[in-house]
Amino acid sequence: MPSLPEFLAAVSSDPLLALTMFLVAATIFVNGSTDAANSIADAVGTRSITFENAVILAVVANFVGLVGATMLSGAVADTISNMVDFGGDAHAALVSLAAAMVAIVVWAGVAWYFGIPTSESHALIAGLSGAAIAVSGGIAGINMGQWMKVIYGLVLSTIMGFTLGFLSTKAIREIFATANLSSMNRLFGGLQVAGAGFGALMHGAQDGQKFMSTATLAVMLAKGTGVSQVEGYPLWLMVACALIMAVGTAVGGRKIVLTVGTKMVPMEKYQGAAASMSDGFSLLISTILGLPVSTTHTKSCAIMGAGAAKSVRSVNWQIAGDLVMTWILTFPGCGLLGYVLALVFLRIF
Repeated sequence: MPSLPEFLAAVSSDPLLALTMFLVAATIFVNGSTDAANSIADAVGTRSITFENAVILAVVANFVGLVGATMLSGAVADTISNMVDFGGDAHAALVSLAAAMVAIVVWAGVAWYFGIPTSESHALIAGLSGAAIAVSGGIAGINMGQWMKVIYGLVLSTIMGFTLGFLSTKAIREIFATANLSSMNRLFGGLQVAGAGFGALMHGAQDGQKFMSTATLAVMLAKGTGVSQVEGYPLWLMVACALIMAVGTAVGGRKIVLTVGTKMVPMEKYQGAAASMSDGFSLLISTILGLPVSTTHTKSCAIMGAGAAKSVRSVNWQIAGDLVMTWILTFPGCGLLGYVLALVFLRIF
């Protein structure tokens, strides 16, 4: 990966690379508006922290999580970078990557408009895969060994998020069975804020790496080199990704916070604390294993688990069903969109 001056020089001399990087930045912004907002949603929903302070918490934690995780291991970023093969034609590869970014922004934009917290992680993977199939002319553009890690992560995040949210909420109710939980709101509110920070930290470690790897992929394709030649990720790229994500959270995060934090499950603060900690722990395990998981998926499942532990009826299963349907449709829908747009872009450019 080039230094910042080298990168700026490359962008200024290559309009296609400049367009692609703009589109990558747009996907990071959208991720901040949707996925990053999930980490603070329940804490804002229970009024343990204001939206403005929650955004500041998310900004700092996302940056620390991205930098810290990448310095320890870039496994998640490497998985995304090596998941697809855009072929040996550098121009066609970069055009296809640009098409994939447009597909992701369109898909996420529609979901955001309706206040549905779609998974940008799944959209990224689907869009890249569809575009890679288009430019390679078949399934050879997909590295199935790396792609299977997505399936493993999907199953793990669903089961772990819901189960930990359910069990930790049950445990709190058992431990404090003789106490008035409402009278301990200050304690649980503090724990929930800490859990939101933990979740945001791990969001940076997960989603920050995914989109950072996409930016790296664009630069390497423009240079005509493979991602295997990437030797680490520069600090300036981490800072740029974290800042763009932060702006997205501040500008567009309220809709997602409303859906996830208040409409899906009306939670008490002790449930919010359980959900936040469960979410962060689930993401930590996935990151250590190098599995790219959906932070939206994980947090939503943790919240549903925490709600169901108190009462199955407390969960708005209609909204939960809408979320699940969106997750199911993202892979084929965004993948097909990436495929079609890549074919169109290849003809135009």
